[in-house]
This record gives sequence, C-alpha cells and structure tokens, in this order.
Amino acid sequence: MTNDWKTRTRLVHDGSRRSQYGEMAEAIFLTQGFVYPTAEDAEARFVQAGPDEFIYARYGNPTTRMFEERIASLEGTEDAFATASGMAAVSGALMSMLRAGDHVVSARALFGSCLYVLEEVLQRFGVKVSFVDGADLGAWRAAVTPGTKAVFFEAMSNPTLELVDIRAVSQIAHAAGALVMCDNVFATPIFSRAVEQGADVVVYSTTKHIDGQGRALGGVVCASRDWIRKVLEPFMKHTGGSMSPFTAWMHLNGMATLDLRCRAMADTAHEVAVALEAAPKVARVIYPGLPSHRQHALAMAQMGSGGTLVSFEVKGGKEAAFRFMNALKIAKISNNLGDAKTIATHPATTTHQRLAQPTKDMLGITPGLIRLSLGLEDASDLIADLTQALALA
Repeated sequence: MTNDWKTRTRLVHDGSRRSQYGEMAEAIFLTQGFVYPTAEDAEARFVQAGPDEFIYARYGNPTTRMFEERIASLEGTEDAFATASGMAAVSGALMSMLRAGDHVVSARALFGSCLYVLEEVLQRFGVKVSFVDGADLGAWRAAVTPGTKAVFFEAMSNPTLELVDIRAVSQIAHAAGALVMCDNVFATPIFSRAVEQGADVVVYSTTKHIDGQGRALGGVVCASRDWIRKVLEPFMKHTGGSMSPFTAWMHLNGMATLDLRCRAMADTAHEVAVALEAAPKVARVIYPGLPSHRQHALAMAQMGSGGTLVSFEVKGGKEAAFRFMNALKIAKISNNLGDAKTIATHPATTTHQRLAQPTKDMLGITPGLIRLSLGLEDASDLIADLTQALALA
C-alpha cells in the first residue's frame, strides 16, 4: 500500500500480485491446494506461512489476498478477511469473538438476517444481547456496561436510513472496554470513515456496491491485523466461510470503478429524492442527503454524502405501493441493492417480512414504504419512470 495514493488509484492498483508471467490483469488462481518444494517446506509453512505463502484455499489464496489487501487499504485497516457472503462476514465476525455469558449491545434497526443472528443464534448459545434505539445516545450509555464485550450496529439502517453516530457510540463503547463492530454496507466503502470515527471492525456485504453488477455473493471483514489473524481467521478457516477465488477476481474488477459508480449513484439518489419530495402521492421521503432528514447534519459529517439509497412512502399503503412497483419500466423489482441497475424493494413483505407488526411499526417499516437503490441510469429517465408509476399508484 502506498499511503499518498488517492482513492481511485488505490482501487486500481493496491494489493496487486504478479506471477512470473507479468500479466497485466489480476490472475485467477483456481486451485484448492498448493505444492511445497520439500517436506521441510510444508512443515515450515504449517507452522508459520509467510506473506506470499499459501496452504489451502479455505485459508487463503493469491487472488483472494489481492482483494483483501485492496479493500483494507481503502477502508483504512491493517487487514481484511474475505467471506462467502455478507452474512458470513457478520455471523463470523460476531461468533469468532463471543462466548456464552458475553454481553453484546446492538441497535434494533437491522437487516432481518442480522437480527436473526443476534436474536436467535447468539442467544441460543448463551450470549446476552441488549437492543437499543441506535440514534439514542442515552440508550447506548444505559445499555453498555463494563462487562459488555461488543457493540454492533448498521451505520445506516436498512430500510429506514437511520444513522448511528459512530464517533459517539465508539467513545461510549471504548470507555467500557467494548469492541465496536459496524456493518457499513449502506454507507459504502467510498463514503465510509468508520475506522477514523472509532469503529474497530467494519463489515460489508460485497454482493452490494463492491460487486455492483448483481453477479456474485461475497462479504468482507476489515480490522486490525491481530484481530483478523488471531480472532477471526481461526474461526473462518475451520468453519468454511471463505470467499471463492473467482468471486474475489470479479470483486477486484468491480473495485476499479467503485468510486465512480458510488458517486454517480449518490448524485442520482439526491436528484430522485428532491423530485419525490415534490410528488403529491408520496407521504414522506427518507434520504440523509436532504435537509428534511432529521440526521442530515450527522450524515454530512459522517459520510459527506446522502448515499445511494432513497426510501419513501407511497400514499395508499401496500396496494398503492404494489401498483407503483408493477408500473415501473426502468427500475427493477428485487431485494438486492448497490447494483448498476435501479432496484425497487417493498421491505414489509420481503427483506423484513419476518418481523412482527409491532416491530415494523416501531421501526417505521410501513405498508407503503419503498426502498429504492439507485443505479447508473440517467437521473432524468429514472425520475420520469417514477413519476409515471406514481400516477398509476
């Protein structure tokens, strides 16, 4: 890593490895194992592998390592571990460090699968989990105690785009000796400053903006070298949640345009949010880049951007929301995000359908709520598409 390189240069060059052939593009090493020159070399590598020495693809691979080094450089951490999916990253990061009797404090506004890991899996194995309103610093102070092992939150929640003050929560957690784990997928690695603001471990679903083409599942955990190699790696390599080399190769190619794509998506998201605020059939617009968002100042200080997603509520509830979605011509109905194509999602019946109605009500996931992940289409075309669909809602 070259410290004075800017983001776009790092996204193209950091972590590169060249074979003896001097290939221009990053190579895909599609191998599950590696050959040792001698039995003595094999023994030595199993005792302590060097930085460019590999044992088994579940432990590490040259292509995967390129991706890990590139994303760590971008995020500002010493190291990273690439995983099979975003949820493999979340569950692996939590389970690798927790034992029965440990205490975790988590923001309540979470993606459904993250909530399942915390509510069901961890508590099944004796981990105590306390949930708080992520935006309420008083609630964090009351819940975090000297015995708390970790705090967990989405920096921007799915789908209501509520922010957690990373710097303030990190100060509360660190004062109690707790580790700070942040799922930063909605902020994207481009707008993320989570490590600078106090996060110890940053988790991404690389399926989203990093891949950016709707092609492959992936995830990554970024942290200090000691935490990655001594806490996370032993758990991940023995439980089998590592990323495939082919996925890592696709992600490396995706990263070359990551800054350009995320900034273009965020610009479009802002234009769309402004247009939706003026739409008579829209009850409310949630976008941190708008002054109307109650955490607008925090979003600008924390990310410098409103991000690539807009949530809004269509008047008329579920029926009107479905009519709107079915009338879309450019935006696609799906449950992914961060894609080059604009995606409309109805969280109440898809990504968050397993939540009890009182929980949905508390989180603001109403029957008319639509989550829009903005892609790379022309903003004026998208606004025209949304306008005609709203007319039919």
